[in-house]
Amino acid sequence: MVARLKDIAQDLGLSVVTISKVLRNHPDIGEATRNRVLKRMKELNYQPNFAARSLITGRTWTIGLVVPDLLHPFFAQIAKAISLEVRKKGYSLFISSSDEDPALEQQEIAQLTARRVDALLIASSQLTAESLRQIEEHKIPCILLDRQFRDFESNFVGVDDQAVGELATTHLAEQGCRRIAHIRGPEVSTALGRLDGYKQALASRRLAALAGHIISIGPSGDHTGDKAGYAAAVKLLANKTRPDGIFCFNDPIALGAMRAIFDAGLRVPEDIAVVGCGNLSYSDFLRVPLTSVDQNSKMIGKIAATQAMKLAESKTPVPLKKALVAPHLVVRASSLRAGQS
Repeated sequence: MVARLKDIAQDLGLSVVTISKVLRNHPDIGEATRNRVLKRMKELNYQPNFAARSLITGRTWTIGLVVPDLLHPFFAQIAKAISLEVRKKGYSLFISSSDEDPALEQQEIAQLTARRVDALLIASSQLTAESLRQIEEHKIPCILLDRQFRDFESNFVGVDDQAVGELATTHLAEQGCRRIAHIRGPEVSTALGRLDGYKQALASRRLAALAGHIISIGPSGDHTGDKAGYAAAVKLLANKTRPDGIFCFNDPIALGAMRAIFDAGLRVPEDIAVVGCGNLSYSDFLRVPLTSVDQNSKMIGKIAATQAMKLAESKTPVPLKKALVAPHLVVRASSLRAGQS
């Protein structure tokens, strides 16, 4: 026979409520009791009945996550951090990728809302928030990740993108660069924030972006970033005022930009210093290790998961909350110029 919560409770002389709390990793349960229950569950090969659990609690114990690109390490790291956190509390994570396609994103959101997930986490590829407003009709709590909308009040967890741009650009200026270019991302909040930070850092040093030194890579900034970075760098190199430093929207773009510089017979960082964003795990093993701004993706994932579960478990409306994670610069050879500290 299939073991039930009632059976385990009777075996151990405990209430069904206590057994349920163990399943939910509730802090009310002592360690000794928790271990007794988990041991008996293992012995009986107990499998939770999520359908029955959902009928009792009104929740499905699932969190939905939609990201624009699962191949990009930044979003993969966020997804992993979220999964680790929600698993501790007995939740499951449903992950979908929109492939930077707004229409596909809407389909994935519709699938997750149909499953009645307890909360939605979305790194949106939309240019406006109109489709996201529809989530409110389903009364499913929603948290925006990484990207937000200026005309849409929502829960948000992400890096301080203006600080990203300021860190990268200031570092290039401190390395002696005076003609600092920027390969910017698509029309999303992350790219706009980093562009603002870039401009502010230049202004604080009484520098200015020269004509043709801000290049946009178009609608997709992640999974085709290396190709876009290469093409953008070729344009910068053809400029009559060639830059001596380039801040790239993300690391894939920076990799493409460096390849274009090498193909042109130039050196990194001696001729052109390069800084990316994302701090990819292999950045230290490149031909010229890449200086990058670390967005603290694990912390973003952890905060987002904690907030999603809090929203899912609250019986009353929770005030909107925005959490900005501070970035930090990881300096490597691609930006370190001789004679500069």
